[in-house]
Amino acid sequence: MTSIGNAQMVDWNLAVATATRLVRPGPDISREEARAVVAELRRHARASEEHVRLFTRMIPEGTEPEDTPVLVVDRAGWIKANVAGFRELLSPLLAKMENRRSGGPGGAVLGAVGGKVTGVELGMLLSFLASRVLGQYETFAPATRDLPASADGGGRLLLVAPNIVHVERELDVDPHDFRLWVALHEETHRTQFTGVPWLRDHLRGEIQTFLDETDVDPMTFLERLREAAQSLSGAGRPEGEQGEEGGRSLVDIVQTPAQREVLGRLTAVMSLLEGHADFVMDGVGPEVVGSVSEIREKFQRRRAQGAGRLDQALRKLLGLDAKLRQYKDGEKFVRSVVEEVGMDGFNRVWTSPNTLPTKAEIARPADWVARVHRKAES
Repeated sequence: MTSIGNAQMVDWNLAVATATRLVRPGPDISREEARAVVAELRRHARASEEHVRLFTRMIPEGTEPEDTPVLVVDRAGWIKANVAGFRELLSPLLAKMENRRSGGPGGAVLGAVGGKVTGVELGMLLSFLASRVLGQYETFAPATRDLPASADGGGRLLLVAPNIVHVERELDVDPHDFRLWVALHEETHRTQFTGVPWLRDHLRGEIQTFLDETDVDPMTFLERLREAAQSLSGAGRPEGEQGEEGGRSLVDIVQTPAQREVLGRLTAVMSLLEGHADFVMDGVGPEVVGSVSEIREKFQRRRAQGAGRLDQALRKLLGLDAKLRQYKDGEKFVRSVVEEVGMDGFNRVWTSPNTLPTKAEIARPADWVARVHRKAES
């Protein structure tokens, strides 16, 4: 574990303990019903693989897909998996901070309190998210004793059973249809990464470039965390930035100019992946999910509304509002391209990093078609 002096920079065990202690209890459900939900989600995950494969045509017939574990977990299991993923992904950044530490006051402050404070803060954020995530394809998933991953060191699909049950009850929709609908979305993410061999390494490279550009001066880091805290209450915000779009997310606050360029590319990729998953789950839906229209309408309304003022403030701070826009903008991009050039024409997007859409092209799909299709045909 990375440390400054004798103090850990991130107390990962404390993060897990804090998040597990603070996370909300799941819905009231009998042990027998819980077993039935887990078994059904596993069946839906298996069935979704074939549905998504036929609809997307991303994996050629006769090709065996990568063997990626499917895990049905509770909220504590989701927390443990994500802490393991964070630890894997952030290790180069933490090592860099260790190498650049100095004996100045900033390093002393961070060394004295950083590990415990960061562990608690990470745990608090994970406890907030752990009751909201329905499913997740973990792209960078180190195998642990309790959480297997694919043999090549990346990839596992998580379905968070208590959250799925909570939302299906809240929306008052058919539970069997809703569980399959969620499985279709997450299976699409698994297909994206198993069907496009270069995508995982490309995404990892972009994230590492972003982290490499992070300002690792401890006092600057602490100052930016204070800015993030102020953004929750609106304190310290310049006049005229108090409206709905005012304030910056935590990701915005830590950006350097070089990071903004990387973040623009990452935003485009994530918009594509999330929008494609939404497009597929609704495209497959009418064939296998009888109440897909009702589910989509109610789910979209729930996404847009949020759960309250604190929830909305935290969503803005964490950049989750931007993620919601990624679903919307990315789905529009995919739908527009498929309507113009068909599914096989859209699938050219997976040819190489050069055929991925830019952030501007996500907003203007015709520009991507012109660049990738018309240029190739001329």
